[in-house]
Amino acid sequence: MRIATWNVNSITARLPRLLAWLENTGTDVLCIQETKSTAEQFPAAQLRELGYESAVVADGRWNGVALISKVGLEDVVQGLPGGPEYGGVQEPRAVSATCGPLRLWSVYVPNGREVEHEHYTYKLAWFEALKAAVAEDAAGSRPFAVLGDFNVAPADEDVWDPALFEGATHVTPAERAALAALREGGLSDVVPRPLKYDHPFTFWDYRELGFPKNKGMRIDLAYGNKPFTDAVKDAYVDREERKGKGASDHAPVVVDLEL
Repeated sequence: MRIATWNVNSITARLPRLLAWLENTGTDVLCIQETKSTAEQFPAAQLRELGYESAVVADGRWNGVALISKVGLEDVVQGLPGGPEYGGVQEPRAVSATCGPLRLWSVYVPNGREVEHEHYTYKLAWFEALKAAVAEDAAGSRPFAVLGDFNVAPADEDVWDPALFEGATHVTPAERAALAALREGGLSDVVPRPLKYDHPFTFWDYRELGFPKNKGMRIDLAYGNKPFTDAVKDAYVDREERKGKGASDHAPVVVDLEL
């Protein structure tokens, strides 16, 4: 069984590449982030033609998440239970469902913007709510994973030049502590193979030739419980999908399971 996570940075802009990628890779379940669409604009019909059911949480702004599955889509939960609001609303940043033998979440953790910004406080509160929401499944006997754009690099080696990030979001002790708290609840980081270079970066900025120079970060993560990680046979960053015209600034992270 093949599952993946991918911040597509606009489902509309990336649709031809997404459809081709799904056909080429034979992915069973894909967690999608940053749809930048409304639920009505989400291409559920085109995906259905490829055999995928869709669960979408999106409001047309810069966020939005989805789960698409060929192996079933049951017990869908839209949004983050108990999650904090920002600007008076709960942003569309989480969706979960049962996909065949798995329980999965697709998450798009808030960026945080700057350490002194209220969005950073919101980000940490969002992590607290996520930890509480997944606790039962993380400790359970069913294979379970939270996948998505976590907007945190777990360690210094997960950014291309740690010195340049000093004092910035994505690398602060509080953000990394939030990831550690998730792991302490029964989840482990499924670290993928990089395919090229020595570290599996998943995001490269469009600016300053970030991708050709491999100025990347590993912020797209797969956190699974023990039944999930025990079933992992391979995991890799599909760096090829970051290449060429019209690519997202994130690459898909693919996890192969034997269940």
